[in-house]
Amino acid sequence: MSVLEHLEPKKVLEYFGEICKIPHGSGNTKKISDYLVKFAQDRKLEYYQDSANNVIIIKCATEGYESAEPVILQGHMDMVCEKAPDCIKNMETDGIDLEVDGSIISANGTTLGADNGVACAMMMTILDSDNIPHPRVEAVFTVDEEIGMLGAAVLDVSPLKGKTMLNIDSEDEGIFTVSCAGGNLTKCTLPVKRESFDGDFYEIKVSGLVGGHSGIEIDKGRANSNMLIGEVLSKISSNTDMRIVGINGGLKDNAIPVETTAVVAVSKSYNPANVCEKINAIFKDEYASKDEGIIVSVLPCESSITMDKQSTDNILYMFLKLPNGVMKMSEDIEGLVQTSLNLGICKTDNDSFNMAFCVRSSVEKEKNDLVNEIRDTMKKLGGTVLVEGDYPGWEYKKNSPLRNLMCDVFNEQYGYMPKVEAIHAGVECGMFAGKIPDLDCVSYGPNLKEIHTFREHMDVASVERVWEMTLEILKRMK
Repeated sequence: MSVLEHLEPKKVLEYFGEICKIPHGSGNTKKISDYLVKFAQDRKLEYYQDSANNVIIIKCATEGYESAEPVILQGHMDMVCEKAPDCIKNMETDGIDLEVDGSIISANGTTLGADNGVACAMMMTILDSDNIPHPRVEAVFTVDEEIGMLGAAVLDVSPLKGKTMLNIDSEDEGIFTVSCAGGNLTKCTLPVKRESFDGDFYEIKVSGLVGGHSGIEIDKGRANSNMLIGEVLSKISSNTDMRIVGINGGLKDNAIPVETTAVVAVSKSYNPANVCEKINAIFKDEYASKDEGIIVSVLPCESSITMDKQSTDNILYMFLKLPNGVMKMSEDIEGLVQTSLNLGICKTDNDSFNMAFCVRSSVEKEKNDLVNEIRDTMKKLGGTVLVEGDYPGWEYKKNSPLRNLMCDVFNEQYGYMPKVEAIHAGVECGMFAGKIPDLDCVSYGPNLKEIHTFREHMDVASVERVWEMTLEILKRMK
């Protein structure tokens, strides 16, 4: 007997439970994709499965809706696989162990995968039903959203006739997302030369930062440890002859880095501790209300082969000239970042120094201009730039019949109007908007908390409310 059996909406949660039995982490989606294909085959529904494991399932309109415009329902089938430190489950081969506490569903020691399994479950319930009124439904189940929207990027949308899309991939009930930034990963590579240097060697570390999401929290005034280490090294270089051995910081381009370490050599008898102490005090004052835990530490370390002076100067120039942070705020939506970039990763190899930026903008030209600015700087230094994973923004639609309908339904059901917002982050709606001209789309969903962690949980009561709202939206699409 399933632990979800007594909960409503019964069929939605039944399918959610079935999904949880199948391992479906990003990059491991073949089984869940084949499960969806069999689901379509068993019900004699039109379906498409591509080599990436994306699945499209189409169901004809119900009686009375034959002349209505088709609607696209969309969610992603992959989940982030994270575990508690003491959890021994193999998430590549094992399903999720569900737990229920009152109205809260969670998983034992792992992520729950309600992001975005609950969307898939809702879509399957609609496809399986004989008594839910709806136009032609085109249900799109994408893969690898969590690792760069890779499925949506390669999806062939030619089977889709709809120009209206419900994306059920938001985590806050009562918030309708209607626009997002486009973005890319911009990688800078600077060739370096090495030579021996007769000096004293130190490890300098900037740590203790808050960090955060490079899109949603880029405007919160938080420090970037990679940028701070650049300031520290520039200050030391202005006081003594210095050579860089290596700089390494940050784990992901789309996260504001919290710790960066540099190994340098300085002139003998020069101690960088005094400079680091002074600049640490400056940082603490500058970021007092945002990043009060900043620590700049200095420790002697073993000698290594350093970069030559020109390579060291070129790296310091990169920190000085390459932009970081908020570039422009939106003139249309108050408080929304329009264009930004985040120096998420610094990495040193034996013969190169590398920076990776997450570049975002809701205006395509501004995104491209920012990349070109980076290219120009790197060209002057003899370096190269590689742009990966570029995806389009999703522009705000001033005239949106879908948004108007959804707001009306929400207001009638809840007794107040939903919050309609744009976000400075990438969502799959942007991919679809780039492929389907004039797409009218809204992203929404039930309350999911602490997603991407082993503490992830879902509010069943919220799922039921959002499910009822979805049914009413479909009912009114005549």
